[in-house]
Amino acid sequence: QVQVVESGGGLVQPGGSLRLSCVVSGFTSDGYAIGWFRQAPGKKREGVICIPSRDSRTYYADSVKGRFTISRDDANKTVYLQMDSLKPEDTAVYYCAADSIPVACVSEMYDYWGQGTQVTVSS
Repeated sequence: QVQVVESGGGLVQPGGSLRLSCVVSGFTSDGYAIGWFRQAPGKKREGVICIPSRDSRTYYADSVKGRFTISRDDANKTVYLQMDSLKPEDTAVYYCAADSIPVACVSEMYDYWGQGTQVTVSS
């Protein structure tokens, strides 16, 4: 059974930082891809950052370039999303998703999803 678990959300002031974690288990190898998505109330789910399994460039949404960074620890099956300089418009439920070889950073390309973690940016 493939399982994806996110953690690290919370309430933060504008300009603050949060670090989200995503732990993936159940794949037979470490050749899986990870995508971070977010969904605000009444809005469609959008791709934020997607890191490929191999031979592809990491995707960053224009709205988070220069503020969000991603790292991957294959030994511990964990991906970290570091979010700096947070803005109120970053408020959303953030989801981690996994699959083997997605070709685009869109939700339809990912089969395995975490439960989501709420990020609220407010003064």
